[in-house]
Amino acid sequence: MKKVKLTYLLLLTTYIVFAQDNVKEKADALNTSKNLTWDANKALSSNDFIGAEVDYRKAIAKSGENVAASYNLGNAYYNQATYGEAFGRFKQAGESATNKTDKHRAFHNMGNVFMKRKEYEKAVEAYKEALRNDPKDEETRYNLALAKELLKKKQDEQKKDDKNDENKDKEDKKDKDKKDEGDKGKDKKEDEKEGDGDKKEEQKKQPEKGDKPEQKKQPRPNQLSKQQVQNLLEAMQQKEKKVQEKIDAKKIKGVKIKNEKDW
Repeated sequence: MKKVKLTYLLLLTTYIVFAQDNVKEKADALNTSKNLTWDANKALSSNDFIGAEVDYRKAIAKSGENVAASYNLGNAYYNQATYGEAFGRFKQAGESATNKTDKHRAFHNMGNVFMKRKEYEKAVEAYKEALRNDPKDEETRYNLALAKELLKKKQDEQKKDDKNDENKDKEDKKDKDKKDEGDKGKDKKEDEKEGDGDKKEEQKKQPEKGDKPEQKKQPRPNQLSKQQVQNLLEAMQQKEKKVQEKIDAKKIKGVKIKNEKDW
């Protein structure tokens, strides 16, 4: 029994020593991380962004409990307009934070990133989460109100654009239907015209209905020719002339001639 108790005490002692060592190791890592963060802050204040980025990354790798390293690196990226990287670091800070103050700051800045991206709906949610951790922060309240206003404006514009697109689609469909009707009418006229042309062409090739092929007219047996008619007229004129001459001769003979008056 004593041997069992001794073994238990030995294991307990080993665990305590290991835990203490682990705590000490974490504490040392956190201190080192804070020192690196301080160096990064100093480099950033000297406009040495590259040096600051390197030290911040080292600080984050050294200790995940160092919320300031992630948060400050997020701010550095934000000021460089590298919003994707900034959001990632603010999110990391928010997840690592163990107190409401740090969480409030992280979510407030995540909201700022969404505002820059014009993702107003996400910004509203981020600011709401920030206010859950610090309901009295007036700056967050102001940003939330602004995000809501911009979101409403964006939604109204989207509805207007959707309505315009819908009206445009209707107009395009109406124009298309009108064009199709016009094309059908045009095709019908062209078909009719083509049919009339074919019909006329066919009529040229064939005699009209009821017509017969032309034949050379033959004179009837009792019909005088043109020359015969001419000869007959001349003969009649000669006969009339002779008759007229006879009549004129008789008139001359019957007329009394007056003598000329002697003076």
